Parts: sequence; structure tokens; C-alpha cells
Amino acid sequence: MATLALPAPRRFRFDARIAVGVLLVALSAAGTTALVGALERTTTVYRAAEPLTAGVRITADDLVPTPVRLGQQSPLYLAGTLPQAGYVVTRTVAQGELVPLSALGSVSGVDTARIVVPLSTRLAGTIGVGTVVDLWAAPKKAGSATEFGAPVVLVSGATVSKIGTPRSGMLATQQDNTVEVQVPRDEVAGVLQAVAGGAQLSAVAVAAPVQR
Repeated sequence: MATLALPAPRRFRFDARIAVGVLLVALSAAGTTALVGALERTTTVYRAAEPLTAGVRITADDLVPTPVRLGQQSPLYLAGTLPQAGYVVTRTVAQGELVPLSALGSVSGVDTARIVVPLSTRLAGTIGVGTVVDLWAAPKKAGSATEFGAPVVLVSGATVSKIGTPRSGMLATQQDNTVEVQVPRDEVAGVLQAVAGGAQLSAVAVAAPVQR
């Protein structure tokens, strides 16, 4: 009987290109899964309960914990346990805005104070909390109760932190038309002296620089 010759087994040839392709597909799938997971993961950060102005010290009472999906942006915003002394705001943060870490500084760096001043003129409609203004003062002339000197800039670059509600009619008083501003500590005495001396005070918004 004749013996049939069996074919020799085929050798398996390893193709590196196939292995690299499989590895790239696996890495891509893993990266996509991680990205989707990060986007769907919520992180509790703080948002401003009310407008926060530069120079104001804030604590947890001024903030609202809010769960949000920020992905890789989460470390850029205030979260976790706040220090007992709180933080100092270095730029205006709008009400409801998530508080970025870039807008906060240490309490030890505070060199401003908040002061309420009565105004002799109404605020412009464009002035609100966070607006930068110049405080102008027209000093009362000596020996006169109705005459005032030329107005001069009393404080330059003050930040409005609160606006009083002016009244009209017979019940209106000078104290009803007030504004609370953030001023450098070394200028507080000058403002108080102007108020005590009966000067007429006005707040004028600082014009934004022209973009070229």
C-alpha cells in the first residue's frame, strides 16, 4: 500500500504591524473610556452666593457648594474645606459664578478697607457692584454752608461693593444715596475727613482702556 505524504505544517509568521495596530486600538478605547468617565464625574465646587468684589474677605458663608461636571478643569476652581480665615477676593466674581482659584488670595495680603460714603449726586446707571470708580470731593468753602470749592479726585480706582437705594420725595435724606466702596487703607482717613467736613462726594466710573 502506498503511503500518502502529509503536507508540512505552515509556519506562523509574527507580523509586528498587526500587534502595533491592536495595541493602538486598545489604548484608544481605554483613553475614550477614561475621558467619558471624567466628563460624567461630578465634583463639588463653590459658586458665589452674591457678587464678590476685590479686597473682600470671604468664608464658607459667602459661597454655595455646587456639584458640576468640569472634567479636567476641576482643579482650577475652589473646592474642599476652606481655611478658617477664609480667602480674599483679588478680582470681581459675579453672583452665581464658579469661584476660580486665580481670583483668590491670602488674608494676610489684605491692604484695603470697605467704607460707606454719602453721595451728593446719583450714580450713573452703568455703575454696579464690582465697578471701578473715582471718588470726587468738592470741599465746603470756609464760613459758608452752601458754597463749595472745585471738585478734586479723592480716591482713584475704588471698587463698588454695595449700592444704597436712594429715595425720593419728602423722606429723602443724604444718607439714602450711599455707596460702599473698597479703598486702600491709607486713604480711609482722607475719605472720613471729607465726609465729616461736609464735602460733596460723587462717584464716577473709570473708563475701560481702549483696545487697539
